[in-house]
Amino acid sequence: LFICTISIDTEYTCNDGAGLQLFHTVFQPLVYSLVFFLGLTGNGLMLTVLLKRRGLLRITEIYLLHLGLADLMLLATFPFALAQVSLGVVFGDVLCKLIGLMNRLNFLCGSLLLACIGFDRYLAIVHAITSLQSRRPRNVHLTCLALWLVCLALSAPNAVFLSVGESPIDPTQLSCFFHSHGLHANNWDLTERLLTHVLCFFLPLGVMTYCYAAVAVTLHHSQRGQRSLEKEGAIRLAALVTAVFCLCWLPYNITMLTLVDRGLDSGLSCQSRTSLDKALVVTESLGYTHCCLNPLLYAFTGVRFRQDLLRLLGTGVRRQRHSLKDSPPLKSSC
Repeated sequence: LFICTISIDTEYTCNDGAGLQLFHTVFQPLVYSLVFFLGLTGNGLMLTVLLKRRGLLRITEIYLLHLGLADLMLLATFPFALAQVSLGVVFGDVLCKLIGLMNRLNFLCGSLLLACIGFDRYLAIVHAITSLQSRRPRNVHLTCLALWLVCLALSAPNAVFLSVGESPIDPTQLSCFFHSHGLHANNWDLTERLLTHVLCFFLPLGVMTYCYAAVAVTLHHSQRGQRSLEKEGAIRLAALVTAVFCLCWLPYNITMLTLVDRGLDSGLSCQSRTSLDKALVVTESLGYTHCCLNPLLYAFTGVRFRQDLLRLLGTGVRRQRHSLKDSPPLKSSC
């Protein structure tokens, strides 16, 4: 998505270019830096806890392990994108292709893993008996492996078409964009946008909405119609997961569709185009905050996970205290 920001093919001749550039160099780096550090902390803790008991992971936790890995690898591309946006630094064709491939691969995989988690919850609760055979750790690992391979195949064209060239915003600057192979690169740019809308938003949202709605209905009518606190919490969590995903990524998808549609209109005013460009930066930043929220929504809400996390943190504190006790006392120089 970094490489697709403000990628209208029409020439940018607005007089507000300085204001838009300031928006990119101040607001975007600030938000992305915050997302980077929060996401790195949350997903790092989640992966650490899950890897501590990797031989005893439950089905959903296997998906969470892959989701945390995808989010961390996606966050790893942030410093390079921020350097390009704020400092105008371009690292060459090889790194341009590699970062573009990593960004697309992990963004696709992370979105589809959210759909897989929702579908797994649907099987575990709505079809608890019939899904016992398919919901086995080995099958889940194979599913995740197949998902990574499919996302890699869909992301591979980025390594072909991305290269360093003149920025579509400012011809005096270089950017990492779809410069190679002319018309074919432009066709892939349009195709990738379509894949982003379908595979990264509408498909996961549809799967999550259906699966979590079915889970909520099943829990509501289970156990002789009596709603326990545990069931109410599960229903609220299902609704929260779907709502947060929609709130994070719906504004960006609407803005992107509007930007592409209006960008084809040569009579679009400069003020309108600049406003759409700024809206794209804001909504894209909002969407990436979902990387920080995934651990909170899927891992930290579980009692078992919180206990393991507190145990891990407690062990770290005790080790630090022991190391301080065992260290020799400082000698006075007086």
